[in-house]
Amino acid sequence: MTRRAILLNGPSSSGKSTLARALRQVLLKDWNGVWDIVSIDDHLKMTADEAIEEDDVYAVSPMICADALKALDAGHGVIVDHVITSGRIFRQTMDALRGAQSLLVHVTCSREELIRREAARKNRCPGSAEASFDYLFPQSGYDLTVDTTAQPPEDMAVEILSCL
Repeated sequence: MTRRAILLNGPSSSGKSTLARALRQVLLKDWNGVWDIVSIDDHLKMTADEAIEEDDVYAVSPMICADALKALDAGHGVIVDHVITSGRIFRQTMDALRGAQSLLVHVTCSREELIRREAARKNRCPGSAEASFDYLFPQSGYDLTVDTTAQPPEDMAVEILSCL
């Protein structure tokens, strides 16, 4: 059985979680098998009062990796929703996905849209989305880049599926 993983990496508020849910629906409909979503949001407490630092993400990244491995070991596909802002977090994540057929997807949108979405959420420290936009790692080398500024998540999900 082929172990499959899709890593959605993008700034905070870029639309990764919405895309992950749409992608899972398309995968469940068009592919046999179970697909789990493992999200940074499930492991990192975010508030409007406290900035998230790279060390904070690095500290929870092993838990994200462990959950992804648990899904893969159970024979499920996994969609990882992450904000990777350094080489050490990227290496940690890719090491966990080693042995799985992985698709690395850069999820982005315009800086203006990130700022608007972050303000609308009210549970993010102002400036977090823009900082993660600036420091996203890696800057290149993705299998696919999707821009959530105006494209519906269902359309992007179909595009991602075509790359598997």
